[in-house]
Amino acid sequence: MIFDFNLGLGTVLIVLVAIVISAIRILREYERGVIFMLGRFWKVKGPGLIIVIPGVQQMVKVDLRVVTMDVPSQDVISRDNVSVKVNAVLYFRVVDPEKAIIQVEHYFDATSQLAQTTLRAVLGKHELDEMLSEREKLNLDVQQILDAQTDAWGIKVTNVEIKHIDLNETMVRAIARQAEAERERRAKVIHAEGEKQAAETLMQAAEMLAREPAAIQLRYLQTLTQIAGDKSSTLVFPVPLDMMAGIFGQKSGAPLAPDAARREP
Repeated sequence: MIFDFNLGLGTVLIVLVAIVISAIRILREYERGVIFMLGRFWKVKGPGLIIVIPGVQQMVKVDLRVVTMDVPSQDVISRDNVSVKVNAVLYFRVVDPEKAIIQVEHYFDATSQLAQTTLRAVLGKHELDEMLSEREKLNLDVQQILDAQTDAWGIKVTNVEIKHIDLNETMVRAIARQAEAERERRAKVIHAEGEKQAAETLMQAAEMLAREPAAIQLRYLQTLTQIAGDKSSTLVFPVPLDMMAGIFGQKSGAPLAPDAARREP
């Protein structure tokens, strides 16, 4: 009898020790435990050492770190009827473990599906040029919509980034031709603007020279100096008579000075 009693007591002690060990849980700093007692929500525990009574309480562990989710490539038809493939990356985290476990089944999968449908819906409202040039605005639109819809699940969507917008070869060639035409247009506009500015500058210079005849003479002399340095053997340079008259102290078509007239025979 003594032997049987000791054996039974030892078995009870072993069972109690096993129950105590199984009841002890350790949660890391970024983990929380959603505790259910007899199937009903009780409280959220953690981090650190917690006790979960086996058979009476159940714990669901939740990670509070930011999750990086790759949104699979989605077929999107833009508002101007262009078919593209778009994929993105989503960053979110659980801010309310109770809602994340009770309000939605498998919050990770639910968020992934919602991100895919929202990405198609938002991008489908924009034209292809907007998708390519206004990516930051589209990222913000998708992030705000996802954040509003996942708030009831205790999830905070912190950021959405569109990674790639894949086009077929026909659209790539069309965009290349469009970009080339745009560059040619800009080059022609810049050239025309330069011609306009040059014409305005020449007109102002002509008005200034017209007010100062001596300036015209100096300009001709400067041109002659530049031509003299050329290696050409024969140069024909027209000189207006008004300029020659100015150089020699006469006006075109005017009579000779009195002293010159007296020197004539």
